[in-house]
Amino acid sequence: MNVAILGNQARAMVNFWSVFIARLQADGHTVVCIIPPGDAEGDAALTSMGVRVRHYPLDRKGLNPVRDVATFAALYRIFRQERPDRLFCFTIKPVIYGATAAALARVPGRVAMITGLGYMFEADTPVKRLLNRVAVLMYRAALACVHTVFFQNEEDRAVFTAKGIVPAGTEVAMSRGTGVALDHFAPAETVTAPVTFLLVGRLIEAKGLYEYAEAARMLKARHPEARFRVLGPPEQGLGSVPMETINQWHREGVIEYMGQTRDVRPFLREASVVVLPSWREGTPCSVMEGMSMARAAIVTDAPGCREVVEDGVNGFMVPLRSPEALAAAMERFIEDPSLVQRMGRAGRDLAEREFDAEKVAAHIMRVMRLDAAPRAGGNPQ
Repeated sequence: MNVAILGNQARAMVNFWSVFIARLQADGHTVVCIIPPGDAEGDAALTSMGVRVRHYPLDRKGLNPVRDVATFAALYRIFRQERPDRLFCFTIKPVIYGATAAALARVPGRVAMITGLGYMFEADTPVKRLLNRVAVLMYRAALACVHTVFFQNEEDRAVFTAKGIVPAGTEVAMSRGTGVALDHFAPAETVTAPVTFLLVGRLIEAKGLYEYAEAARMLKARHPEARFRVLGPPEQGLGSVPMETINQWHREGVIEYMGQTRDVRPFLREASVVVLPSWREGTPCSVMEGMSMARAAIVTDAPGCREVVEDGVNGFMVPLRSPEALAAAMERFIEDPSLVQRMGRAGRDLAEREFDAEKVAAHIMRVMRLDAAPRAGGNPQ
């Protein structure tokens, strides 16, 4: 079958979906990846995997309706030209515009994955509450156009159910995120001196960057040898952390900003503990990758984050938006470095049991029934 995979970044497609793509190809399916332009290196990586790449215009975080109409129209044209048997789409705009465009173009099998609820579901300001209402309506329309919707954690599924977003005729399935490629993210030698913390993520406030910086500031006064690093691409628009703020923290010696990369493994090798004080996730890839490389973790007791850490086993969970609690958890590793190795080993064990990308890919393909004709029934095409 011809399978179209629709996402919002070439980098994410390469980093998180390579195992799924390879599994599809190994089973005899052809794959076309539909992504925005502007990342030649990402395009080349996908092409080298034997997939075809199609581009469409996407303003990832913008709210300009004219641009979003252009996105919808471009996707409709691509679906009409490609005639895929299946569409697999993920992240908010690809789901909303991709699912509806695919239904209009009569793509037979349409599957969406909710990778997290993000900025518009925080609803802690009047603007966010308005955006939340708009997002609910748009998601409701989009998911009426799919046959199956995957969720990465039970909390997100509960939110969509409570708001009546998923129509009664739509199949609901669960997935352990994208999983992690265990061989690619192989265990690395433990780093206990100096204890080095690493936050990997986009530079947005919802990743807990302000809490992380404040916790690092507290600990630097007591443990000047400890290192607090941030790795991730800058963002613009609503909810972003300005680069001038990141650079100021760096100049003050509070954190070390490591820039951005296509390969996080060298940075994970140099880390003792991965930290993600996020407000909400789908299933955090950065933590899964760290676990696979035998790194302990600290996360918030938040949706998605709870999926990857067993408190006291492979890391610690801390209350949401509490720099004090985050600092206390990090200090435990500084004062007892033996925790770094013990919890790191437990993280690798958990990754092998629960988050193997090969198993995740096989599960998604079974739910999509890629070895059978498109199923009858479900929502109207």
